[in-house]
Amino acid sequence: MTTAIEGAVEKSTADASVLFRTEPTDCGHLIGIMTLNMPKSLNALSVEMCQLLSQQLEQWEGDEQVVALLLKGAGDKAFCAGGDIRRLYDSMSATAPMPNPYATDFFGHEYSLYRQMHFYPKPLILWGDGIIMGGGMGLMAGCSHRLVTERTRFAMPEITIGLFPDASGSWFLQRMPAKTGLFLGLTGAMCNGNDALLANLAEYPVASSDYDAVIQSLKQSDWQVAASRTDKCDNNSAHSIVSRVLAAQPIAELPASKLAIHWQSIQQLMNSGGLGDIDALLQSDAALAKIDTEFANDSWTQRAVDTYRHGCPVTAALTYALYYKVTDLSLEQVLYLEANVAVHCAANPDFKEGVRALLIDKDRNPQWSRSLADCLSSEGQAYIQQHFVNPYAKGEHPLGDWLGDEALGSQSVR
Repeated sequence: MTTAIEGAVEKSTADASVLFRTEPTDCGHLIGIMTLNMPKSLNALSVEMCQLLSQQLEQWEGDEQVVALLLKGAGDKAFCAGGDIRRLYDSMSATAPMPNPYATDFFGHEYSLYRQMHFYPKPLILWGDGIIMGGGMGLMAGCSHRLVTERTRFAMPEITIGLFPDASGSWFLQRMPAKTGLFLGLTGAMCNGNDALLANLAEYPVASSDYDAVIQSLKQSDWQVAASRTDKCDNNSAHSIVSRVLAAQPIAELPASKLAIHWQSIQQLMNSGGLGDIDALLQSDAALAKIDTEFANDSWTQRAVDTYRHGCPVTAALTYALYYKVTDLSLEQVLYLEANVAVHCAANPDFKEGVRALLIDKDRNPQWSRSLADCLSSEGQAYIQQHFVNPYAKGEHPLGDWLGDEALGSQSVR
């Protein structure tokens, strides 16, 4: 059976930035498959891709035949390695207005998609195989059921480009245990599938070769009752069916979790005082060794610490400030705040300089505008806090209507 929506999906061209198709289940329903289709750029997320995903999510939400959706990336290297920031870089000229119109468009569509995903009524399944960074992490956090494999590698490496852990990073880093999220935000440490399980970013460890088996199991499930159940807590809901199907898959052996091995050292480091105190420890090999020699001597730790030491001090200050600022905020409030910070970053020098050094000239020698000591001064703290201020005229904030009584977060608790 082909619905009007399914027919539209079948018209997707092979070179589209996102591909959509449906898989028929044995009982006559449909599983929606969404594929990020930019493998040469490691499926980096663009404005167009966000728009396409959002539109298809809306269509499938209204189609009673579609009972669950799966999101994956094309190719075998990455699910999504971040946002497509080259065009954003090109928009960050000295004469660009504030707020930057393209930055508003870029972050507005991206954050709107994350919000839509977090409150989506149908199961959103992530096939989290390969590299997942930045914008890909935002997609990961927005899915209800996340599968990771032995090839999963994730990070929030914004400190290398002078941005901040955006893409709802302020939301999900806060929810990792033992302040491991603050450590990952400050250091951009690369983690694996077992780390994702510990950090509340995934639920199911599977082998990268088991994709077809997962799809087949979903197709063979009985969706007849679930199609009319919308309560996620209902034992017969689509969410519960997906959970049972994925829990029944063979559990893959993944690389050991560095977060699990070193969580006590990380917790001690992140609770050593304020950002200045944390920085003093991260800058000293001897101080790290005093916390724990195995932690200090692990090549994983050393790569993370090296990234921090060469990273943007303004990013470190923003990461730290955001981590504590969002403690009691809703998802929508967090995304609203992140939009403010992102647009300010697009107008300030470090983001542009970081992208230049890493992606444009590739000299890997960024000249940051401030030291951390500068950021911790009275003037520096005023500069950091200015990033949180709404830069838009009244009524023009792209996410401004999220914070009233009609916000999705408000509706979900009524």
